[in-house]
Amino acid sequence: MAGPVDKDEKQSLLLQQLSERVGKLASDLEKARLADYVTMLERPKRMLWGHFLGGIARGFGIAVGFTLLTSTAIYLLQALGALNLPIVGDYIADIIQHVQASLDNRRY
Repeated sequence: MAGPVDKDEKQSLLLQQLSERVGKLASDLEKARLADYVTMLERPKRMLWGHFLGGIARGFGIAVGFTLLTSTAIYLLQALGALNLPIVGDYIADIIQHVQASLDNRRY
């Protein structure tokens, strides 16, 4: 009678291993958020709307960041110009002359 007991134990062990693997697979799928991805693919309008809003937010962030960066650069250049440093002042004066010449030669 050692045969049937061993067979039952093997089946029990196989079922336990299968249960562990199914549990691990379910956990991995949950980590991958596969259900959320499938739901998103089933509703393309919602996906497009989300991407649209994300694009607007990124564009707004870039605009604000560029504005802050540019205003800081202008402020620093004005501060350097106010110091009347010979090298920096001459450099800024050259830039201003080039800009003025470009504006004077512009045809509308």
